[in-house]
Parts: sequence; structure tokens; C-alpha cells
Amino acid sequence: LGHQVEIAGIIPVQPDEHDKAGQRHHGNQPRQRRQLAPYPHTESNNAHTNQQPETVQESPGSKDIDKDARMWAMICHLSALAGLVVPVIGCIIGPLIIWQIKKEEFSFVDEQGKEAVNFQISMLLYLLISAIIWIPLTFVCIGVLIPVAISIFDVVFLLIAAVKANNGEHYRYPLTIRFIK
Repeated sequence: LGHQVEIAGIIPVQPDEHDKAGQRHHGNQPRQRRQLAPYPHTESNNAHTNQQPETVQESPGSKDIDKDARMWAMICHLSALAGLVVPVIGCIIGPLIIWQIKKEEFSFVDEQGKEAVNFQISMLLYLLISAIIWIPLTFVCIGVLIPVAISIFDVVFLLIAAVKANNGEHYRYPLTIRFIK
């Protein structure tokens, strides 16, 4: 009788002033209050649902790569956006500068820098080819869409690469000619 047992989240509450005065709730049983456990961090909740407490999980391999290396690799990918300021060569110059400065310090930046420079050279090559094709296809209206599609493809994948690099993942761009190995 002296033990309190928690069953399904219901915890008996000790008698308060009114109970001490002889007023009992529901016959002779003490008044009970539901205790709602915060979801999903409590042990009792996790035991029933087999869920682990929410934790920040890093990607596989990210623990092996220094935080500074991940940051510089991300900056290397994002520096290709310099092509928006200095058209044509800015997209190559940005990653090339970061890669050359940090490649000796961090092997991850060396790998991702090569990848970023190769991708930007490939995209520039594809844009030049599309410009040559664009002139005869302008009358068909499809020629205008090719450079726009390549530019969108470039920005989307450099953002994906930047996020992956920041997570410490070894990312390889699609449709990339590997000029620098």
C-alpha cells in the first residue's frame, strides 16, 4: 500500500489539503494526474516506440574531416558564384584561388577544389558549345533555353556540392570532365 506505481503515464498524486480534510476523490482511491512525457525524449516513451532520442547526426566520414577543411571546401564550391560578378572566367577563378591557397593545408579541400574547378571548366565548355549551337537554333526558340538550363544546372549542383562539402561528404559533380586529376 505504501508504494506508488506509475502505470501508462498516470502517476498517483499525494493527497492535498482537501484530501487531508477527509474529502476523497472517487471513493477511497487517491486523485490521479496524467503526466505527459515530452516526446520523444523520455525513456518510457522510447521503450514503447523503439525510438532513439533525437540527436544531431553527422554524416559518415564527417568526423574524420576537420571542421575548417569542411568550411574551406564549401567556400571553394560557393566561390564559383563569382561568375555572377565576373562573367565567363569568374566561375573558374574563385574555386581555383581557394583550391590553390588551401590544397596543401587540407587534403579534403584539395579533392573538392579539383572537383569544383573541373566542374566549372566543364560547364563553361558546355556553355560555349551551346552558344555555337544557339545561333542556328535561335529561330526555333529552343536555342535560348539551352544556356539557361546549363546555368541553372551549374548553380543547383554547386549548391548541392557546397552542402555536401560542409557535411564532410566526398562529392563528385555529374557530367564533369576531369581535366585536373
